[in-house]
Amino acid sequence: MQIASLPYIDEHATVIAAGADDVWRALGETLERSFSQAGTARYARLVGAVDRTASGPRPLAEGSTLPGFGVVAAVPGRELVLEGRHRFSSYALIFRIEHLGPGRSRLRAESRAVFPGPAGGLYRRLVIGTGGHAVGMRRLLSGVRRRSE
Repeated sequence: MQIASLPYIDEHATVIAAGADDVWRALGETLERSFSQAGTARYARLVGAVDRTASGPRPLAEGSTLPGFGVVAAVPGRELVLEGRHRFSSYALIFRIEHLGPGRSRLRAESRAVFPGPAGGLYRRLVIGTGGHAVGMRRLLSGVRRRSE
C-alpha cells in the first residue's frame, strides 16, 4: 500500500510537557495498552483485518503488529507509521513527534484512509461521519500526554 496515495482524513495534535524520548516511550505503551484489550482483537477479526493480533518486536518497531495495524516505519523519538487493511478500508496512522524546546514536544496523529465500494462508504459514515474516529484519536493523544508527563 502506498500511504501517500491514501486520502487524508484528519490530523489531531497535542503539546506535551516532556521530551521526545519520553513521548515516544509513552506512545508505544499507550498503543500497546489500547490495542491489547480483548474487544480490539475481536473487532479486527469481525471486519477481516489483515493483522489480528499483537506480534513482532517490542517496543514497537518495523514488523510489529497490533490488532488492525502493522508497523511499517519506526524512527524512535520522531515518527511511527502504522497501516492496516480490512474488508471496508485501507488506512494509515502516522504519529510524528516534534521537539518544541527543553521538555516540550508536540505529538501529531495524521489519519489517511480509503473506503471502497458501498460497504466502505457506509463504514466511513459510521466511523468518520459520526465523529467516533476523532473522539478516539483525541482520547489516545490525551493518554499519551498523561503517560508522558
